[in-house]
Amino acid sequence: MNWDDLFADLQAQFVAQQRAEQGELVADLVEAEAATTTFGARVRAAKGRSVTARLLDGTDRRGLVTDAAPTWFVLGDGERRSLIRMDAVVAAWPLAGVAPAPGRVEQGLRLGHVLRALAADGAEVLAHTLGGMHRGRIVRVGADHLDLATAAAVLVVPWSALLSVDSQ
Repeated sequence: MNWDDLFADLQAQFVAQQRAEQGELVADLVEAEAATTTFGARVRAAKGRSVTARLLDGTDRRGLVTDAAPTWFVLGDGERRSLIRMDAVVAAWPLAGVAPAPGRVEQGLRLGHVLRALAADGAEVLAHTLGGMHRGRIVRVGADHLDLATAAAVLVVPWSALLSVDSQ
């Protein structure tokens, strides 16, 4: 019996066992991370990249992810900006990776904050809703709805019906 060969064989078996265990551990960790990953974290990770988002009404929005929070994101295409509710999206691509957990400020930026900023700006917007498109100015933002002044009337739009708000 050659002692050197025996120890070399034992060492090779030990290294192979360690690699197998590490591979299983890595696979378990990857699976655990994927199980806790949110759609919003994937969109936030795409900040600065081009994304297509298909909305509940079947329309698509394309552009660079210019800003994102846990409940909304903004796609920019030239001068146009589309504010999109996360839960208005049925599919998005390409998305890869995961952003770290949002910071305290980012976590606190809700849809109402952004809509109030658009209202304060006074710019004309195109509101895409489950019931159609409406052009006007956001004149009031409530806890779960907005008032949109159109040429015909002031529409009260619940956020649950709002898909996106586009501005130029």
